[in-house]
Amino acid sequence: MRPNEIEVESFRIILEELGGHSFSPQELPIVQRVIHATADFEYANLLAFSPTAIADGIRALRSGCKVLTDVQMTAVGISQAHLSQFSASARCAIQEAETTSLAHSLGVTRSAAAIRRMSADLNGAIAAIGNAPTALFELLRLAKEEGLRPALVIGVPVGFVNAAESKAALQESGLPCITVRGRKGGSTVAAAIVNALLKLALVQSNA
Repeated sequence: MRPNEIEVESFRIILEELGGHSFSPQELPIVQRVIHATADFEYANLLAFSPTAIADGIRALRSGCKVLTDVQMTAVGISQAHLSQFSASARCAIQEAETTSLAHSLGVTRSAAAIRRMSADLNGAIAAIGNAPTALFELLRLAKEEGLRPALVIGVPVGFVNAAESKAALQESGLPCITVRGRKGGSTVAAAIVNALLKLALVQSNA
């Protein structure tokens, strides 16, 4: 099979194995892409969407927004070809020297420091956080204390310490969000969600 044929067949299998579901026509491609990236059907029960999340994300991408990530793995997993079609871009500041210095001076993780350093770009951006609960908590602090408003927060940090708690706080924040309940998530999931939104945005552009 050619690569595109493998993906089409994979999505067909996923849809068949999902069986009956209540996902909207826009939610379903996101669920499928996350399951495709993880081979884990439990995400069908764990993914959560705020009411305007998908529409807000598509609108932001089509306007050429920045996608700000907590770790480099998420940034490199996002389709640069699809981003470029909207003049959008992805940025991760975790490896920048200034981020390390800020983290040391504040006594916070580099992921949290990276989000703080990118705060000037947060309004109207998509924040894709797949690894660090500390980064998500910092984003929520910036929203609450400084009034910053991303167009969409993809908050899916993975782990045993504060991952579930940070995602619950995101759902309670009132920010447009796509998240995963509980401990599961990760950079692969965050990138898959952004890529699914890019595909949906491209479909709208070509309609």
